[in-house]
Amino acid sequence: MSGDVDDDLAYYSFQSFTYPTEIDETSVKTGKTATFYRLKVPVDPAKYSLEQAFATSKDGTRVPFFLVRAKDLVKATSTPTVLYGYGGFQVPQTPSFWSSMYPWLEQGGIWVVANLRGGSEYGEEWHRHGMRREKQHVFDDFFAVAEELIRQGITSPERLVAMGRSNGGLLVGAAITERPDLFRVALCGVPLLDMVRYHLFGSGKTWIEEYGSAEDPGDFEAIFAYSPYHHVTKGTRYPSTLLLSADSDDRVDPMHARKFAAELQWASSGGPVLLRIEKHSGHGGADMVRETVERLADEYAFALEQMTQ
Repeated sequence: MSGDVDDDLAYYSFQSFTYPTEIDETSVKTGKTATFYRLKVPVDPAKYSLEQAFATSKDGTRVPFFLVRAKDLVKATSTPTVLYGYGGFQVPQTPSFWSSMYPWLEQGGIWVVANLRGGSEYGEEWHRHGMRREKQHVFDDFFAVAEELIRQGITSPERLVAMGRSNGGLLVGAAITERPDLFRVALCGVPLLDMVRYHLFGSGKTWIEEYGSAEDPGDFEAIFAYSPYHHVTKGTRYPSTLLLSADSDDRVDPMHARKFAAELQWASSGGPVLLRIEKHSGHGGADMVRETVERLADEYAFALEQMTQ
């Protein structure tokens, strides 16, 4: 909180997965409040419910996740479900209004956000147990949430999509190579995938504190054990995979997505492996709403089409 002690008016905001951003105005003297601003969206969020649940990770840690779905949706293992994760750099996945999830929900799908170690949901210790030589915890947490969704009959491996970008793209890469049996589709955005060499390209050297470096023998052992690019095995039935990169990404070098796509195309006995390169674009995507809409449309169309095969 911040402000001037002489000001009477104060402002606070609220949002959730099913509640668009709202800013309220209040008087410190009287306590009276009024709506100052409310985001208008062309959907009816009231049709959807939000719940929090927990999964148990490999080492016994309870991992929370949020689940958004239509209130009248009947539980069925055939329901297409996106499992989104990040798990790194102290970034918490707190409830916020994602307009981009609503096209998926309107198609009868479920949207799940996992609160993996590596974030700061439970403070710095939660972050530290998902970084450097403990990075495998992040992937185990993600798999635990996937297994919990399947155990509860919310979805099935044939209808489950792994989704993440950047550090979350690394997460999806690990999901592809470590647990291909859990997912039908992988949407892997601007990813880190060759972790042995990541620090030599783009902004990689600035992330050594988070991931470690292959030049350190102890770090190398941990990094090589999960580095997705180094664990692609010929003849494995990998999920149908769409890798998304940007030709001018100076943060995560496009070489990660390009190399991994080629390796998967060579090795996989499963569904298609496609590489989508966005032109004149950086790590966060092109600076136009149209480009973002087209990218999301490609991701959702690819996922839904693959589930019908």
